[in-house]
Order: sequence, then structure tokens, then C-alpha cells
Amino acid sequence: MSTDTLRRPTATVPADAKVTFARVVRAEWIKFRSLRSSVIMVIATVVLLAGLGLAFSAVLADNPPEAGTPAPPGGPSSLDPLGASLGGVNLAQLLIGTLGVLLVAGEYATGMIRSSLAAVPRRWPVLVGKIVVLAGVSLAVLVPTALLTFLGAQGVLGDEGISLGDDGVLRAVLGAAFYLAGVGVLGMAVGALLRNTAGAITTVVALLLVVPGVVSLLPERVSDAVSPYLPSNAGEAFMSISSNPDLLSPGAGLAVFVGWLVAVVGAAVVRLKRRDA
Repeated sequence: MSTDTLRRPTATVPADAKVTFARVVRAEWIKFRSLRSSVIMVIATVVLLAGLGLAFSAVLADNPPEAGTPAPPGGPSSLDPLGASLGGVNLAQLLIGTLGVLLVAGEYATGMIRSSLAAVPRRWPVLVGKIVVLAGVSLAVLVPTALLTFLGAQGVLGDEGISLGDDGVLRAVLGAAFYLAGVGVLGMAVGALLRNTAGAITTVVALLLVVPGVVSLLPERVSDAVSPYLPSNAGEAFMSISSNPDLLSPGAGLAVFVGWLVAVVGAAVVRLKRRDA
């Protein structure tokens, strides 16, 4: 066999073939849409948000509050016209939070994260790229879902419904979509911190649902000082349209929720840079 036969063609490497953040985001997008479980969980989140919102609105239409009864503060945990339309938020957050955990912790479980980090030596763009993809997909899907669910719910309520143009309503509806996208990012950051699927999912569920209940059992002085600053209660503040002394103002609630995201994502980035997979 001649030397010419053994010689293999050499691939030409483009001059601009280097790691860029745009290419990292593109790679994470390819991984995201290639996972059937990711698509299924996004669809399930949409179905849950819309289905429960319309179902709660139908219940409220069939059982309107008695005349003269003050409506509870607007929010996803109350059965007023706004709260009914956003009634799916409380369960949808569990799905989107779990998805965030799986997108990171799942790679640690399979060892795929090593390939990603080997291709991106600076490491932090991998996590930030995942966050950009999940947040972008979540907002692109959940914003129209929240708006259409609200409009459909008010159609079900008829004369008892409210308008999207009423004071604070558009902000609350869009806030629900932003809150769910933020919960997905929170789950992703917790997954990167703990690197264990079961532990990360448990932590996210506890932070969103269990801790607020535990804090409410503490002495009133402690509960009043801590409760409004928990991520779920901060989120409820900018998904509400009525004044509630137990919650922060919408602007303050948004600031606190974003602060939680920045803090947890920052901690995840620091751990990713300092500790091997």
C-alpha cells in the first residue's frame, strides 16, 4: 500500500473558528430542542397555565361572590377575575422549575457537562448560554399564553370580568410570564449549584412552596419581616393589582425577585469556575 493511499485529507479550519458566546448559545439551543423531554415540559407548562386559568374562571363565573363581599387582593392565589385567570401559575412554576433543574443537573448525571466545559474553557458562558435559551423560550411561549388565557378567562366571566387596560392588569399578566421564566432560571441555577437532580428539585419546591408556609408559622414580627422577601411572595407582589399589606409594592417585588435570580445565578457561576464537574 502506497503512502498516497494512507494519506488522509486534512480538514481546513476556518480562520474565525473560535468560541464565542453566540456560538455557545446556539449550541445550547440545539441541545434544548433536541431533548424531547424539554419540549414536552414546555408544552405541559403552557397547558397547565391555560387550562387551570380557564377552569378557575369557569368556577368563579358559576359561583360569583355575594354582593358587597370585597374581592381578595388580585394575584394567582386568589379567586378574583385576575387571580382566576392566573390560577395555573402555582402549579406551572413547578414544571418550569423542574425543567430548569433537569437541563443542568441532567448533564452532570450523564457526564455530558464535561464535553461542554472542555469546549468552552471559560466555563461561565455554558451556564449563561443555557439561561439565555431557557429564558428566551419561556418568555416567547408564556407571554402569549398568559395574554390569551387572560382574555379567554374574561370572556368566560362575561360582565364580571375585567379589562386588560385596567390599572395594573397588563403588568400583572406579563409579570406572571416573567415570574415563570424566572423560576426556570432559578431551577437552572440551583441545579448548577447542587449538581444533583433530586436534591435540586427538592430545594426549588421547598423554596417556592414549603418555606413560605413555614415562615408564616413563625412569630408575627419575624414572619412580617421575612415573608415578603421570599421569591414566591415577591413574585406575587408584581402579579397583583390590589393593595395587600402582606406583600411588597409591585416595583419592590420585582426588584427582590430579580435580586434572588442574580444572587443564585452568581453563586452557580462562581462554583462552576472554581470546581470541576
